[in-house]
Amino acid sequence: MSKRSYTVEYKMDVLTAYQSQEYSFSELCSTFNVVQTTVRDWIYKYEKYGIDGLKESKTWKRYPKELKLDAIHDYKSGQYSLEDVVKKYEISSDSVLLRWIRNYNDHRDIKATGKGLNRSMAKGRSTTWKERIDIVHYCISKDKDYHETAEHYGVSYQQIYQWVRKHETGGIDALQDRRGRNKTEEELTLEEKIKIEMKRLERENERLKAENAFLKKLKEIERRRY
Repeated sequence: MSKRSYTVEYKMDVLTAYQSQEYSFSELCSTFNVVQTTVRDWIYKYEKYGIDGLKESKTWKRYPKELKLDAIHDYKSGQYSLEDVVKKYEISSDSVLLRWIRNYNDHRDIKATGKGLNRSMAKGRSTTWKERIDIVHYCISKDKDYHETAEHYGVSYQQIYQWVRKHETGGIDALQDRRGRNKTEEELTLEEKIKIEMKRLERENERLKAENAFLKKLKEIERRRY
């Protein structure tokens, strides 16, 4: 069954009836034939963004992999409802979040959404350490409104999201650009250490294969000689 589409005018009629308090919430949803979670989503978007929040997006919303995993883990922790997580991470709908959770539970790879970027998802730009600190503090002061912050500073949503996460785990020092500098043993994560060890084992395996091939060839030459 395809998802029902509602006009902005219809949504406003529902919200006007809601604000009039002529109906209980369940009566309102039954009268207008809209599920409760959808009405709550309209209320939230209207209160936060005004009438623009009720308009259907014409672009494909992109979500970083880290955001998807954080949203999934928050929901699975039991501390947040589906609706709470959708609002916290500004996910377009609860069905999108449910799809991520199903993929995660089925052990499918969670990847960043990579189709059709809107303005706040545009390619990031280079920033100084001080700029990143200012941007993170601004984003936090705005209740982690990544989209508004991206528009305000002209950087990408994904950049801001990653900077905020780094700031939360490592403070302002974590916002320094460490590209071009090899990490020390203490700075490596467990995953990075495993990858380095796997590459070392692959190189060692290739070396042993080459060595065995050489010895085999050498034995063949000696056998022919005698």
